[in-house]
Amino acid sequence: MKYHRVIVALLALAFITPVAVAQTGNSPVTGNVEQNLMKIEQEMLDALLKGDTSAAKKYLADTFIFTAPDGDTSTKAQVLADLTSGDLKFTASTNADMKVQSYGNAAVVTYRSTDKGTYKDKDISGEYRWTDFFVNKDGQWQLVGGHGCAVTDKK
Repeated sequence: MKYHRVIVALLALAFITPVAVAQTGNSPVTGNVEQNLMKIEQEMLDALLKGDTSAAKKYLADTFIFTAPDGDTSTKAQVLADLTSGDLKFTASTNADMKVQSYGNAAVVTYRSTDKGTYKDKDISGEYRWTDFFVNKDGQWQLVGGHGCAVTDKK
C-alpha cells in the first residue's frame, strides 16, 4: 500500500512540476521567459533599425515564416536578403503593449508598433499589431513565425 502511494506521489510530482514551471514563466534552462523574450524582441528591433542582420541570423529559426500585413509571406532567407540589400529600411520604430504568454517550450509575444520605413522604396510607415511565435530548442529561444496587421482604428 505504501509503495502505491509513493508511485502516485512521484507521478503527480512529475506532471505538476512542468505545469508549475510553465505557469510561472520560469524554466531551469532559460530563466524568466517574459524577460528573455522581451530582451530578444528589443535586440531584434535595435538590429533592424541599424539594417544589421546579426539578430535575425541568431534568433530566426531556419523554418521561420513571416506573414506581412499585406498578406505576403517571407522566409528567413528572404528576410536576411531584404535587410542585406537595403530593400527593407526603418528609420524609426517603437514597440508598446508587449505581452508574453508562455507554454513550456513555446511562447507567444504580442505587441503594437509605430514604424517609419520603406520596403523596396514603398512607404510602410504606420501602426501595426504583431504576433510572434517562439520555441525553445536546446535552451535557445527561436522565432518560428510572425504575423502582422495594420491598426486601422486608432482608438
